[in-house]
Amino acid sequence: QLQASGGGSVQAGGSLRLSCAASGFSLGDYAIGWFRQAPGKEREGVSHLRGGDGTTYYADSVKGRFTISSDNAKNTVYLQMNTLKPEDTAVYYCAAKCGSPYLPALYYGGMDYWGKGTQVTVSS
Repeated sequence: QLQASGGGSVQAGGSLRLSCAASGFSLGDYAIGWFRQAPGKEREGVSHLRGGDGTTYYADSVKGRFTISSDNAKNTVYLQMNTLKPEDTAVYYCAAKCGSPYLPALYYGGMDYWGKGTQVTVSS
């Protein structure tokens, strides 16, 4: 089971930190992906982390602004989002896939577990 939290409303340039807490399995055995879906758009991958070796992936649109990290003791993955832009407005989802997949190839429908989304709204 995955529980995403931390969404909210901020002005452009602000920051938010999303959390994805896992229960029932160890994040060290999974890859965690953050995906987002804006109104009228397809769900897209934002940032992923491979629990086994810490490898990370970022979509071009968030590189340099977002940072994904994990706290294995808390079995939680975080997405620190800085310098937020209005185009970052979306519902953000975390999902998990067993093993050590190739991170850029992760897609939401191919994951093993999914959490409920958390809304992020960035105003200009």
